[in-house]
This record gives sequence, C-alpha cells and structure tokens, in this order.
Amino acid sequence: MDDERAIRNSLKEILEDEEYEVEAAPDAPTALQMVDGDHFQVVLCDIKMPGMDGVELLTQLHEKVPDTAVVMMTGHGDIDTAVDCIRKGAYDFLTKPLDLNRILITIKNALDKTQLVGETKILKKKVYSGGDMVGESAGMQALREMVEKVAPTDARVLITGQNGTGKELVARSLHQQSLRASKPYIEVNCAAIPSELIESELFGHEKGSFTSAIKQHKGKFEQADGGTLFLDEIGDMSLAAQAKVLRVLQEKKLSRVGSDKDIEVDVRVLAATNKDLKAEIAKGTFREDLYHRLSVIVIQVPSLDERKSDIPLLVEHFINQIGQESGMARKDITPEAMQMLTDKSWTGNIRELRNVVERLLILGNQPINADDIRNYVF
Repeated sequence: MDDERAIRNSLKEILEDEEYEVEAAPDAPTALQMVDGDHFQVVLCDIKMPGMDGVELLTQLHEKVPDTAVVMMTGHGDIDTAVDCIRKGAYDFLTKPLDLNRILITIKNALDKTQLVGETKILKKKVYSGGDMVGESAGMQALREMVEKVAPTDARVLITGQNGTGKELVARSLHQQSLRASKPYIEVNCAAIPSELIESELFGHEKGSFTSAIKQHKGKFEQADGGTLFLDEIGDMSLAAQAKVLRVLQEKKLSRVGSDKDIEVDVRVLAATNKDLKAEIAKGTFREDLYHRLSVIVIQVPSLDERKSDIPLLVEHFINQIGQESGMARKDITPEAMQMLTDKSWTGNIRELRNVVERLLILGNQPINADDIRNYVF
C-alpha cells in the first residue's frame, strides 16, 4: 500500500500483468480492514504515510497475520528505519525509485517463504497427528482443559502417571500450544542415558574434558534454548545431575563439562515420571528442592483402566493410524471383540493397547472377532 495513488495504481497494474491477484489500500486503517476480511501472502507497505505510518502498521500486521510477508518501501533517507523494520519482522525492503526487476524478485522470494512456512505447519500437524490425546472420558476432558490452561504460560510442569499412559503426548501438546511452539522441542529420556553421561548430554562438554570428548558438544539445554526441554523419567536422574538441573532452573545459566564459563539459556522445562517422587525424597534419591522447582503445576495422566469408555475410540484411532503408517488393509472389529478389549485390564496402558491392535491387524480375521481376542490377546 502507498498513500500516492499514482504509485499504487502503477504497482497494481504491473503485478496484475504478472498474473498476481492484487488489492490496493490508500492508508494503514484500510489495509488492516482488508487483512481482517481476506488472506494475503505478501504486503507491500510504504514507510511514510499520513496518520499511522508503515512501522506501526508492520507491528499490527505481525500480530494479526504473522505468516504474511511484509515488504517495506522506503526512500533513501529512511534506510535506517527500513533496517529497523527488518528487525521487527519485515521480510525485506525496497528503495525508491522502485526497480521493476527487484520488485518481482522480492515478491517471488516472499511468496516462496510464505508457502514454505505453510507447508512446514502442515508437516508439523502431520508429525503430531499421531500423538493426539484421544478420548472423551471425564478424565481426558479434564486433562485437555488443564493443558489448554497451562500451555500458554511458562510454568514448569511435572507430568505423573503409570508407564504407557502417554505422558510424552501431554508434554508435546503443552509445547505445541505454547508461545514457544515455533522453537525447539527437545526430549531426554533420563532412564536411557548412563549416569556417567547424563551431565554431558544435558549440559554439553568441551573438547578434551574426558577421554571420548573429541569435540565440543552442546547439551540438550542449549539445544532447547528459546523452546521446551522435556525430561522424561526424571526420577531416574542421578543426584549430581539433579543439582546441576536445579542450578539451571534457579539461575537460567549452565556450564559445560570441562568449562567454568557460564552460558545463559531460556528454556521451559517439562518433566515426567512414573515414580512417587515424594517417596523418593524420603529415601534420599531425589532432591526436595528440585521437586518443588519442577512441580509448579502437576498433571496426573489417568491410566487406561480409569478411562475404559475411551477404549473403543482408541482402538479405532490405532486401526486407522497403523493402517496409514504401514499400508495394512483396514479391519473392522465385532461388538463382542470390542467389549472383550474394553473389559480387559490394561497394566501396560495405551502402549499395550496399541501393540495389541497392531497384532490383531496382522494376525486377526476380517472382521476381528472374539476368537481373535482369545487367541492373540489373552
């Protein structure tokens, strides 16, 4: 948009000749009304306009339509302002008098960027679609409501529950619904890393700090800077590592193994455990001060036996999911077979149920019947 009608009309005609769909706005308020009613991939915006200037408009566009690329247009005397706009989120700037080739190249590149951003969002949805928290039971509804309330904050969350209940899905959902969703999400299974390596994995190390440290390594906290770090099975972390994690949470800084240099990090920490951490504190295997730092919010994930009404939904979900992932033909399931699955006690929770559904898809009849349940489940 530009407050000079001749420039607006000329640009509109040029871009329409290139087969772009173009709308022109004489001022910032009109432009804001237009983006409310339609989707624009690129906005060309003059910096100097009467009333609301281009810098203020850029700020509002960034809030309203963050995925739209905004290209600023400026005279030579406003280059510093244009550069400041780049820092505030503008895609690029064009200097007047405008060069046709530069305009077309900039718009093409801006369109490529917005398309890439859109494709990335779609891919992220696909990546996390398999991790939906499926279920309509009272327990699952309460869980989703809790996640929706807590996710937009920076509060640390301790997720508790039995093995296989889907604690990692809750952590991912918290990240995806947070203000850090576009930043890194790093998972660490504390139980899977040897105690002698956990500090190096979490905090990094300098070259030569121990025998196998052949090069500098950034730890998980640094990798998650600006985003979310999920510490799964936190109850299995050594006391030495717990002390260092506590320091990071308190001071928002860390030092790599083999270094005394402090590195500042901005990380939201989510933790999960299947252990009773208060009992671990009593035994002296978990630090009470770390527990209080981690448990600003505690989310208890219900076991599958506590949400049996969700089992038919989960079975259908896994039948569809496994079919999409493996290309296996879909199989139906008889009401009697579904009732037998619902009545079963699921000590392995969601993880066990998914394995059973996969087994039935491979070995069972079409439709899966009661005999299949007796033969391949019990």
